[in-house]
Amino acid sequence: MVNGAGYHGGMNHIQRYLTEEVVEDYADGVIDRREALRQLGLLGVAAASALGLLAACDTGATPDPVPSAATAGPSSAGPAPAGPSALPTQAITFPGPQGRTLMGAYAAAATAKGAVLVIHENRGLTDHIKAVGGRLAGDGYTTLAPDLLSRAGGTGGVPDATAALGAISTPDLVTDIRSALDELKSRASGLKLGIVGFCFGGGMVWQTLNSGPSDLAAAVPFYGPAPDAPTFTGSQAAVLGVFAEKDARVNAGKDKLDAALTAAGLTHEFVTVPGVDHAFFNDTGPRYNEAAAAQVYRQVLDWFGAHLT
Repeated sequence: MVNGAGYHGGMNHIQRYLTEEVVEDYADGVIDRREALRQLGLLGVAAASALGLLAACDTGATPDPVPSAATAGPSSAGPAPAGPSALPTQAITFPGPQGRTLMGAYAAAATAKGAVLVIHENRGLTDHIKAVGGRLAGDGYTTLAPDLLSRAGGTGGVPDATAALGAISTPDLVTDIRSALDELKSRASGLKLGIVGFCFGGGMVWQTLNSGPSDLAAAVPFYGPAPDAPTFTGSQAAVLGVFAEKDARVNAGKDKLDAALTAAGLTHEFVTVPGVDHAFFNDTGPRYNEAAAAQVYRQVLDWFGAHLT
């Protein structure tokens, strides 16, 4: 688990999480020291603090290598994304707060059973996230994946997505998600609405649920950080929380989330997938686990089938 002591001062919740993401990627060998220092600097971490954070990861022991995408799962057939072949997504723009224009990727199901907002990781609106939306559309759920970097010109227009997201306040990110929810509701009239998010996006799902009443009937946050003091007041969504057994940093917030969901009277279930780490669902990343991703994808479909159809 990343020890964040010494750098939290002045950071908002999302900046803290993104900083921890960079340090964890360095500790796991996903990025090298130079890249970690670069990203930490862009997030506003002072050089001395950044060096201290990385030094805490350098214990002198040789870390276990991060599995490649081709070897992460038990299957020898090579990595394959969970779900059916993705339907094509369409780049769209839609109204945001205060006259802003937001961007996203939209996929319409042939015969829609419900509609789902797909919230991206800290890398922005990547082809992987678009494909997740396309696969859900292939399984009968019209989807919209908003680009939460729209305020900064879009994912393709920023030099570093993680740093750009860290510069946007949590309330502004939630406001943009709610605008995307309104857009999805208008495009999928009469359908129940759900939301799914991954890593940073999983945290934003928790933040959205904690921001007051909405039209969400179901939510699936994947290994996302908990809000500082969640209450989930006014939410009516049925929540399936997905966690990775080896993801100690995010798992530290599970009890807090469970207590808040219980106090709010929300239907909820937590799934902790054994033997996998943070971001195991991302078939383009080094921690991907094909078997675990396929199993959890079926559970997600079951959850949406129970609460959106």
